[in-house]
Amino acid sequence: MLGVLVWSVQTKLACELLSAAREIDQEVFALAINDDAQAESLAQKGAQVFRLNNQSLEIANTASIAHAISQVVNQLNPEYILLSSNRRGKELAGRLAQIINAGCLSDVRALVSSDGQIECVRNALGGATIAHQVIKTQQKLIAISANCYEVPSDQGGGQVQDISVKVEDSKLRLLSTQGKPSEGVDISSAEVVVAVGQGLENEELLETVNKIANQIGGIVGCTKPIATDRKWLGEERIIGLSGATCKPNVALLLGTSGQVQFSVGIRDADTIVAVDKDDQANVFTLADYYLVADLNDFLPKLSTSL
Repeated sequence: MLGVLVWSVQTKLACELLSAAREIDQEVFALAINDDAQAESLAQKGAQVFRLNNQSLEIANTASIAHAISQVVNQLNPEYILLSSNRRGKELAGRLAQIINAGCLSDVRALVSSDGQIECVRNALGGATIAHQVIKTQQKLIAISANCYEVPSDQGGGQVQDISVKVEDSKLRLLSTQGKPSEGVDISSAEVVVAVGQGLENEELLETVNKIANQIGGIVGCTKPIATDRKWLGEERIIGLSGATCKPNVALLLGTSGQVQFSVGIRDADTIVAVDKDDQANVFTLADYYLVADLNDFLPKLSTSL
């Protein structure tokens, strides 16, 4: 039993999984389901791709996808299966692990080879600490967080070959889908992030925050309560355990208290600048530079000076 199988419905994440898989000294396989373009893209990255085309498979039906991938696993018999640790990927990981009787870890940030084993590096205790964990089962299922690995460059040499599975009739019928309203923002890839927290007391100041972000070439992000409780911004702008992990060159944090659930999503920024009126704010321990100031006074002055 040797080999690493990777799959994600999103091509960018599937490519990141290829980079993660290559940290494991075994042959790497990629799976593409009902996506010829993804299969070709992965092959351009040098992967041996298995293309599964079956229109009876609905990507939204995670149970059906889990059963299909389990059959691919049975045919290829890889030791490791890598999935993306997003919402669908986490659900799929749990379902698939149960079917193939594999140990499973999600929200993994890095894979490290140690004493002949692969250690999974992941946040633990709500992000308060980093854990190094090892899966002991014969087959190991790992869900990797987005943006933890680079997308490999095109190198050619990959091949695409078809694979088939038996798709059982599902008791579920997908009648329709309706996506969430989206601004098309990918905050996880931004080079400059301007993040606001509950210290921003006035929603009207968001206009100034957006102006500042535009002036410095950044994207506005937020802590979870700003999106889910106050509903000032969309959920795709959430940073932290409940949202995106960002690694910008510069992060400007405005009124974010520095709770660990947020900090784990931004602490890898090259330079962090924090502004808060509380001189004991936890976020100042995270920052390279900080300023104690009232945002109501500070933001208009900052915007005017840029």
